[in-house]
Amino acid sequence: MKRKALTALTLICLLIGIVLTGCSSEGSSGDGSASGGKIHLKFMHDWPKGSSPAYFNLVNEIIKDFEDKHKNVKIDVEVLNPDQYRDKIKVLGASNELPDVGLTWSNGFAKPFATGGQFTPLNDIIDKDFKDQFVPGTVESYTFDGKSYALPMEMNITYIFYNKEIFKKYHIDVPKTFDELKQAGEVLKKNGVIPATVGSKDGWPASMWFMYLADRIGGPTILTDVINGKVKMTDPAIVKAAQEVQNLVDDGFFVKGNTALSNDEAKGYFLNEKAAMFLTATWELPNFTTSPDTSKAFKEKVGYFKFPLYEGGKGTDINSYVGGPGLGVFVAENSKHKDVAKDFATYLVKEWGKRSVEKAGILPATKVNTDGLKNVHPMYLDVLKDINEASNVTTWFDTQASPNVSELHHDMMTALFGKQVTPEEFAQKQADALAKEAKK
Repeated sequence: MKRKALTALTLICLLIGIVLTGCSSEGSSGDGSASGGKIHLKFMHDWPKGSSPAYFNLVNEIIKDFEDKHKNVKIDVEVLNPDQYRDKIKVLGASNELPDVGLTWSNGFAKPFATGGQFTPLNDIIDKDFKDQFVPGTVESYTFDGKSYALPMEMNITYIFYNKEIFKKYHIDVPKTFDELKQAGEVLKKNGVIPATVGSKDGWPASMWFMYLADRIGGPTILTDVINGKVKMTDPAIVKAAQEVQNLVDDGFFVKGNTALSNDEAKGYFLNEKAAMFLTATWELPNFTTSPDTSKAFKEKVGYFKFPLYEGGKGTDINSYVGGPGLGVFVAENSKHKDVAKDFATYLVKEWGKRSVEKAGILPATKVNTDGLKNVHPMYLDVLKDINEASNVTTWFDTQASPNVSELHHDMMTALFGKQVTPEEFAQKQADALAKEAKK
């Protein structure tokens, strides 16, 4: 999940807060040291109870079980929402005050921490405890110069979730092409229904629309090729994808005022049945299938479909997805109890893999044997089947990019949806930033 940077003032405030609190949670020494006869490990995650109850409850359960098995260890937990977490972890990294164990996004986000010596290599754990257990491609997303710096927890792919009852009411078939998707939008608008909700304030939710259009128009490798310097960001297919995004904006396809909406705010339009569609990743599956906070009646209305193909585009396989390994668990290189921290990280990821689908409706990065699953919502079995049959999963562009380029991309997505830049300007500004990064 991808976020904007805070303002300089907010970062200064965070730094002051870190100094004042010693980066500690209540009852923690903050440095992983022993106090009260126990070893205290600081653990940070970004699954607040309010917005991610299934994740919050599962991780708390695993922590409790670990503490029951290790009476001399206390896990001191700090929970932030994803935007706050992303910004604070950067501040903590800059001050060399990372928690003993924490979460990191992959690729471009993790690289500065890994190559800068702030994350400890975990190849020994992977070889000993996770051999052949991770979904192919997930560990590689946290690997730099042959060393792996995080244990993958999630595997997410992105779909258009939709309200089946609304589609049925207005006789709309699941679209297989982009033209059919736009036609569905016209029918919905005529009947007073918002076709699709999106929160483009923070950029990353809106980016999923751009990334899929880039895939369908320019082919499944185009955005990865941009990151690797094989294709320019100003490639005509990318500019066309940006133009199609603005065409949807002009057509009234998205909820009004989306540039002022966060992802959670935008999601509310779908949950409250004011919008018929919501393009998001499988981290939302619990909210649509298992969450006690969502009514059974609504859960029965939710379906999903793969992003439609674009007529004449190079992306001709509908089984090509935008997605990625999501979050991974790191251990801080300067942890004063690194061995214990590694033990906790190992236990967390192992138990997460065992419990996540059945208990919380979460897709782990470890391989899942669907034959052994009981009382699992059918949507999960369908998604797991999709993952097994995927021809390609392109890791989110902003996750692959460096933090600076990623932040610019988020800003440009907000500007694109707000009609503050042209598609050409959108592409050129990012091309310039990528060229600057390449010279470093």
